[in-house]
Amino acid sequence: MTAKFVAEVIDSTAVFKETIFDGKVLFCTGGGSGICKRMTEAVMRHGANSVIVGRNLDRLTTSAEELSNATGRTCIPAKADVREPNQLRDAVSKAITKFGRIDFVICGAAGNFLSPISGLSENGFKTVMQIDTMGTFNTIKATVPHLRVTKGAYIHVSATLHYRATPFQAHVSAAKAAVDALSAVLAIEEGPYGIRSNVIAPGPIGGTEGYDRLSASDPHEPEGYVQKVYNRTMPLGRVGHVQDIANAAVFLFSDAANFITGQVLPVDGGNEHLREPFLPYPDCILDSEKAKSLIKPRL
Repeated sequence: MTAKFVAEVIDSTAVFKETIFDGKVLFCTGGGSGICKRMTEAVMRHGANSVIVGRNLDRLTTSAEELSNATGRTCIPAKADVREPNQLRDAVSKAITKFGRIDFVICGAAGNFLSPISGLSENGFKTVMQIDTMGTFNTIKATVPHLRVTKGAYIHVSATLHYRATPFQAHVSAAKAAVDALSAVLAIEEGPYGIRSNVIAPGPIGGTEGYDRLSASDPHEPEGYVQKVYNRTMPLGRVGHVQDIANAAVFLFSDAANFITGQVLPVDGGNEHLREPFLPYPDCILDSEKAKSLIKPRL
């Protein structure tokens, strides 16, 4: 028996007024693609202008144009590597020059790949820690003076991987656990200045690179091993959609959440309660070549 889609995806504009963020400005790292791009779009659809930050200026520029056209609001690109504090400060200055303020920050820049600890290089571990953890810290440092002025809010995009041990994800688990801890400390240190800080932890989200790369078919499993796992571990009967994460962001930035801070919100359809390893265990450890056959190459 396979899971059925028992709940439709709802756009946040069907729940919240489209004007709730009028006059606000969003600063989003990683906003040029994927989950963070959809989060940015959702916030803009409720009235905010935005700055999206990343390393690929061509992709950022294209995404900024798409977001502006789709929402009728203004989105501008700002090239920066979150590992470089000076570049982030320049991106923040660009936001202030253009809009005069920053109200919301999404710390979403991230790096990931699959590797057992035995095959994980020191540089590979360090790179993920630098992008996810140091990148979040650097973004906070560059933006917090401006959020004190606007009494703004942070959302940090984390994961559920570190709640229980996840094979091949030691580097990301360590990095995201640190992000969760940073957000909690930020909430108590900056709360007296009127700043809120929360975490969104996506579960399995269809259409993302991580999900797609783990949806390859095993010759012995016609439907694909990973898809079978997800089908039986999703209480709500479907994998997540990027709009589910975007809706959570709109809620956490809205006044409806103005007494919510220092929290971690898993958006996973209940998956974490039933989660199994996404690669067959212990086979993926004892036979790494079989595990590789289940993973699509990076495009």
